[in-house]
Amino acid sequence: MNLNLQPYKGTRDIYPEDMRLRQYIFDTWRKVVESFGYEKYDVPILEPLELYAAKTGEEIVNEQTYVFNDRGDRRVTIRPEMTPSVARMVAARRQEIPLPARLYSIANFMRYERPQKGREREFWQLNVDIFGVADTRADIEVVSIADQILREFGAGPEMYTILLNDRRLTDYIMRDYLGLTEAQASAMIKLFDRRKKISEADFDAQVAEIAPENTSETLAKIQKITEVNNLDDVPTGAPINDLQKVLATLTKKGINAKYDPTLMRGFDYYTGIVFEVFDQNPDNNRSMFGGGRYDGLVGLFGVEDLPVVGFAPGETTMIEFLRAWNLLPKLSPTTTIVIAPIGEVDVTAVADQLRAAGINVAIDFTDRKLDKVIKSAVKSGAPYLMIIGEDEITSNQFKLKNLSEETEKTLSIDQIVDIVARS
Repeated sequence: MNLNLQPYKGTRDIYPEDMRLRQYIFDTWRKVVESFGYEKYDVPILEPLELYAAKTGEEIVNEQTYVFNDRGDRRVTIRPEMTPSVARMVAARRQEIPLPARLYSIANFMRYERPQKGREREFWQLNVDIFGVADTRADIEVVSIADQILREFGAGPEMYTILLNDRRLTDYIMRDYLGLTEAQASAMIKLFDRRKKISEADFDAQVAEIAPENTSETLAKIQKITEVNNLDDVPTGAPINDLQKVLATLTKKGINAKYDPTLMRGFDYYTGIVFEVFDQNPDNNRSMFGGGRYDGLVGLFGVEDLPVVGFAPGETTMIEFLRAWNLLPKLSPTTTIVIAPIGEVDVTAVADQLRAAGINVAIDFTDRKLDKVIKSAVKSGAPYLMIIGEDEITSNQFKLKNLSEETEKTLSIDQIVDIVARS
């Protein structure tokens, strides 16, 4: 019986060329967040299920987590997101961690959901959180980091829009404007979060299920509120001060940010300003990533609470964005020189000299014919090839082939190091 060549559904094998792109994205994320003073951390890939049941949301916990009993009969899950884990980690050292705590991680997660473009069951994402700042300066910093990440990839402000809302404003609209109960409001927020993924008829039908007593009036009010694009037009008495301040500051900084009354963010733990970054390319017009304020989560672990703001862009959606705008870079392999020994000549000393000079060197040990060695080196993407026999070892003069230019020079080791350093 032949084993299946395909990876598990919703996951993918990462070949070297894919890994180069992944590493480029990860390195860019790291460069930006560390420039803002964030420190890297990590947590276990397995967590107790109750960690997510507390605040993540029913859909994730009941439908998307990979849950099983371990050998100690403990109910555990592969982490579906990072926020509860980092909150737990901070809570464990609540009195020791200096505040504000700026933390980031680049980690993989799993959710059992339908694989589609830009969405996989196993996914990698950057997680950025600032703990200990209650005012809007933290919200502004986090949105600014999200904006700077996209700029670092070469994106212009016309390529994306950052939409903002405030869960306090949402709660006010649900409770005071629409007149919903707490349970109805919770269901309506999750429905709004899916609104752009379903048809208008489906949306209206689900509104009727949530608010059957006065569906027509509710739909009319929803229509009215979704047409609002200025905070001055929201219902009187709504809590908009923080949102106004954040939007004004972001606009002053040249960030393309605006209010969106339909933006909800489906996780139950959000408590304040929330945001999402949308791709403006017509071929990839979608939400890429988002985040927001989740004060209250640290306190669930029985310690003094901390205010927190965070966000999490994913690798796959970032690739789709870069591809849509032709921002994908041409990335070279990490191997710079392939050495092909002729016969039984020992080339390890030469390779070690080059490695000591900081050059990545691979030795082709296959003893194939020279034309096949050259074809393999070209296929690998390495820029240079050295063919070394006894004469080269004796003379300390080596033929360096530039595989892209199809040129060849006879050089000393020092000359080769100099050429590679300048290339």
